[in-house]
Amino acid sequence: MDRSASTTGRTRTTRGTELADFLRSRRARITPDEAGLPTDGRTRRVPGLRRDETARLAGVSTEYYTRLEQGRATNPSPEVVDALARALRLDTDEHQHLTDLVTRPAPARHTPVAPQRVRPGLRLMLQTLGHVPAFVLGRRTDILASNRLARAVLTDFDALPATRRNMARYYLLDPEARDRVGDWDQMAAETVAMLRLEAGRFPNDRQLADLVGELTLRCPEFTGWWNDHRVLRRTHGTKHYRHPLVGDLHFSYEALQPPGDTDQTLCVYNVEPGSPSADALRLLDSWTAPQHTGPAPDPAA
Repeated sequence: MDRSASTTGRTRTTRGTELADFLRSRRARITPDEAGLPTDGRTRRVPGLRRDETARLAGVSTEYYTRLEQGRATNPSPEVVDALARALRLDTDEHQHLTDLVTRPAPARHTPVAPQRVRPGLRLMLQTLGHVPAFVLGRRTDILASNRLARAVLTDFDALPATRRNMARYYLLDPEARDRVGDWDQMAAETVAMLRLEAGRFPNDRQLADLVGELTLRCPEFTGWWNDHRVLRRTHGTKHYRHPLVGDLHFSYEALQPPGDTDQTLCVYNVEPGSPSADALRLLDSWTAPQHTGPAPDPAA
């Protein structure tokens, strides 16, 4: 049997399974009342919407929707994808994920992915933002570059081997992260959702598959979050860390895509001027500065 044909067949099966699981998970969270459907008196054996109800809301036949959910209908039109997104009340990230699953054919073979590089101008920007934590995320939540305060607040990624500098691996596998992150469950679950979105965009990324396998084996909570099929693209929000030297740090973060590489994200952790977090961050900055030679601050103080 031709090896490329076998690989393609396995990929289609995997993509079909991903699509089926995603559609089922999305329709399971919507009740008929929420969708504005009348009660038909039938005993409901599934949570949320049935296949025929979903098909009716999307304006397609039940047979076609069933084939789509089973991975037997290929390349639906953008109009059908949009109709499904409306019927299932998908947000922007979920809509994009659905589009990735149904309209992006995977290549026959796994192809090596070139290492990502941060251009000099972006590295210079990280140093210019030296008064707040800032770093550049790449594919698979890899840490491509970080400034000194980012390493002080999180962990010293530069001290790790290049292949281990990864935000998901830090949050989910580093015991220190569970103590340092104020809302660990939420942040870890959101990080898994980011990986889910990446998996839809890059189905043949071998390094991503290896990372998912490692997290499955080593993080007890990972499988439950992964099977939720939640997807997320970071844009802005809040972060809370408990630093062992300076105590609580509350940040308002912004995640921006620099021009020239849509697979890189510049993350900046801002603090409210005059706030306790701003004071604590200045203390941490002074303590971690290369020229500092005095005693460490007393956490109790």
